[in-house]
This record gives sequence, C-alpha cells and structure tokens, in this order.
Amino acid sequence: MKKIKEILVVLGAILMVFSWGCAEKKEEPVAKKTIKIPVASPFTGQLASFGEGVKNGALLMAEEVNAAGGINGMKVEIVLEDELCDPKEAATVATKLANNPDVAIVVGHLCSSATLAALPVYRAAKLPAISPASTNVDIGKMSPYYFRNVYRDDFQGQFLARYINEAREYKRVAIFYEVNDYSMGLKNAFMKEAMDRGIRIMGTEAYTSDTTDFKPQLTKFKAMDLDAIFIPGYAPQGTLIVSQAVGLGLKVDFFGADGLDDDLMAKNPDAEGLFVTTPFLPDKAGPQAASFIEAYRAKYGKDPNWFAANTYDAVGMAVAAIKAVGVDREKVREYLAGLNSADNAYVGVTGKTYFDENGDCLKAAFVKEIRGGGWVSAKEQLG
Repeated sequence: MKKIKEILVVLGAILMVFSWGCAEKKEEPVAKKTIKIPVASPFTGQLASFGEGVKNGALLMAEEVNAAGGINGMKVEIVLEDELCDPKEAATVATKLANNPDVAIVVGHLCSSATLAALPVYRAAKLPAISPASTNVDIGKMSPYYFRNVYRDDFQGQFLARYINEAREYKRVAIFYEVNDYSMGLKNAFMKEAMDRGIRIMGTEAYTSDTTDFKPQLTKFKAMDLDAIFIPGYAPQGTLIVSQAVGLGLKVDFFGADGLDDDLMAKNPDAEGLFVTTPFLPDKAGPQAASFIEAYRAKYGKDPNWFAANTYDAVGMAVAAIKAVGVDREKVREYLAGLNSADNAYVGVTGKTYFDENGDCLKAAFVKEIRGGGWVSAKEQLG
C-alpha cells in the first residue's frame, strides 16, 4: 500500500506540473500576424537611385498605415526585392513571390523590361501586381492581373512631341536611344507624333546599357543641323551622353523622358537646361499631396521624386485592397479592377487612379528642367 501511495503522489505531482505548463502556455500572448507587401525594384546596381525613391515611398506609406492601426489590426511589412532592373533577376524574384502563398499582391516592377519578364509569372500564378513606373505600351494587354498607376509611353511620347512643337518650337531633332523595351517604345511613339507635326527626325542612333563611349554616334549628330537631341533612356547613360556631346562641341538642347528624371543628371553641370517629362511635380501636385510632401521632407531631407510618389500610392492601393477583401489573390485583383472610373478611383498624392480594362490608367504629364544644379518646374507647361 505504501508503494502505491508513493506512486500516486509522484503521478499527482507530474500531473500538476503538466497542468501548470499547459496553463502557462495558454497565457502566452499570441503574436499578431503581419501583412507582407513585396516591393520589387532596383535597389543596387546602375539604377539604384531610382530604387531609393521607390523604397522611401513604400516605407513611408507602411509607417503611416501602421501608425493608424495597420490593416485590421495587423502591421504592414514592406519586403524589398532587389531585381536590378534586369529581366532575368526580375523573373527569378517573380517566381519566388508567385510561389509564396502569403503574398497577395506585389508592388513592382520599375523598368519595363523587368516588368515584361515578371508579368507571365504573375499571370500564371494569378498574382496581382501594381507597377509604379513601367510605361511600355504592351504591358497592360498581357495580363488581367497587372495594373499600373503611371502613364504609357505612347502618351508620354506624344506629349513630348507636342511639347517641343508648341513650347520649344524645335524643327530638327535627332534621337539617341537605348536598346530596351522602355526606350524603343518611347522612341517609336515620339517619332510618329513628331513627324505628324512636321518635326524632322534628322537621325537615330542606338546604344546598349553597357556602352560608355558615345562619341562615334555623337560625331554623326554633330554633322547635322539640329535643334535638339532626344534621349529616351536612363540617367546613367544620359549623363555620359550629354557630357561627351558637350566635349565634342555640340551646341544643341537635350531632352528626355522620365528615365532621365534623376539627381545624377541634375548634378552634371553639362546638363544645364535639359528638360524631361515626369508624372509628378511637388509644386504642381494637388492639395492631397501636401502632407505627403511634408512628411517625406521631414523623414528623408529632400523632395519626393516621381518614383517615391507613385510607389507611395501603389502601396496605398495594395493596402486598401487587402483591407477591403483580405489576402485572397483573386479578390484583390477584382478589387483593383473595380477601380474603373473617376467616381470610384483611388485618391492619392498623384491624383485619382483608376484603371481601364487593361489595367492602364491616365495620368497627367509635367515638364521639369535643370537649372542651377537642381530640378525645377519648367516655365512652359502644356494643359
């Protein structure tokens, strides 16, 4: 009997310890789930300066959402995916995100070539994405899961041709373009509208992203009677082109599109007077942008560029979709597709964003120029 009592006492003690352990386990606070929103862009490499604006805009939006309580009580976490604006890297990043069931939407990509590489992956996985910056004309028609809150290159090219015709009165222009989807699409749209307006395209020359010596093509342009050279490319090559042209004694104006909208260009003294199209200008933004611009200046010590503004809105749309319908990919896609008129648009710092049947939107274009080593709004703006 004594042994039985001893055994019972030991078993009782074990049960008490077990029950205490269970009680302690039940009382442990359950960590709140976070909503992860991947942002795919070039954060290193040649176009890292573009990615800086993307990162800043995304993090600022997430910070403000979390300060206001998050998404239905859950914190938003921005996951930065570096794809270098390279199609192969973009496809790799897209595959990783598409295979992650926790990803309900992607904000990205930046370069059109990267977007065109990632887009089929997202389409196959039925994963919606919003690009804050890819402007190639073909993107919207390729997938019902892809959206963008930036104008297309056919609009931007036509706008530029109209601008140089009406505001600058150029008659003879040469085009120096990069061999990629963004630059060639922009070149084609610009050329058609320019020729329709009677502007003479005196010559076209091409280069690749690894080109550093542009003097052979620029020497050809020097022999022409030009008013200006159009550079529908990116700033790392654009700044070299301008400096080498000045070094050869070319006395012409230079202009480009939003791919040249970078501080790298503004810091180049040879680029004084260069002007570009841009989707966002702080001094032309509507009243809804005032608090964003103030918060951005306070956090980062400078004005937001268009990459920051467009990404801020893209993340805002992703948050609004998840808040409304949860993390089901198809429901998120349906929510975004439902933003299809000015009456039910997403109202952000870049104005109203709503999509047509291809996921494209109509946004205004502005013109900025380099004066005194910095970007300023061009005096001549088109209505």
